[in-house]
Amino acid sequence: MYIIRFVYFIIFPLALFFASCSSIYMPNVPATPMFQEKGEVHAAAHVNVKGNLSGSVGVAVGNHIAIIANGSYIDQGGQNNKNELFRQHLVEGGLGYFTRVGKEKRQILEIYAGYGIGSSTEIDRRASTTGMIPVETRIVDFDKIFVQVNFSSTRRQKLNLFGKPRKLNYGTAVRASRVAMQDFAINDLASPTEEALFIEPLFYTRMELNRSFQIQYTNGFNFNVVDNTYLKAGNAVFTLGFTYNFGGKRNKTK
Repeated sequence: MYIIRFVYFIIFPLALFFASCSSIYMPNVPATPMFQEKGEVHAAAHVNVKGNLSGSVGVAVGNHIAIIANGSYIDQGGQNNKNELFRQHLVEGGLGYFTRVGKEKRQILEIYAGYGIGSSTEIDRRASTTGMIPVETRIVDFDKIFVQVNFSSTRRQKLNLFGKPRKLNYGTAVRASRVAMQDFAINDLASPTEEALFIEPLFYTRMELNRSFQIQYTNGFNFNVVDNTYLKAGNAVFTLGFTYNFGGKRNKTK
């Protein structure tokens, strides 16, 4: 509990500072399937008001082995009067280990490692008599290698809401992502590439709506251990989404 309070009241406010910076890379919402046994399938979709769409799927292929896949699409160019436009797409997949821990087995530990590819376009604009015109356009293709640790827990007592007891889960995902530019161009001119090592802590709360269908609120941020000009930290993650877990003996007997 003390660690959770430290994260929310000390570390999390730092995200507000990082969020004020601009970066050509934006983290996606990682998969947090909370697998408990072989045969379970996880699906999730997340969105926020800034045009960040993320989705993930996963399958527990063994008693402790799972595979995951993530994808995200971001388009922050919907407003014609914005000075900055940003678009990004990213896909990634991974292999991992999961197990239940704790005396009552209400906690789940998951460890994943994987690889992903993506691209981003960032355009700086200024106002003119004929409208907004581009000043600088930056386009990057990148790949990433990540290692991710999830730790989640199910609340012992259900939450009574809307006349029905509902299961409540909460957890943390900490991901280390090595992101490297493969091609980088500024105004169509090849530019020096950069490489970053992002640490991306993320926190989520998940409430049961119906059977295995849950609503999830996610918040997190990232910081970079490498000093870069363009590939740097500065984008926080705040999304609302839905998850659905099915399959496995546990879900079939609910």
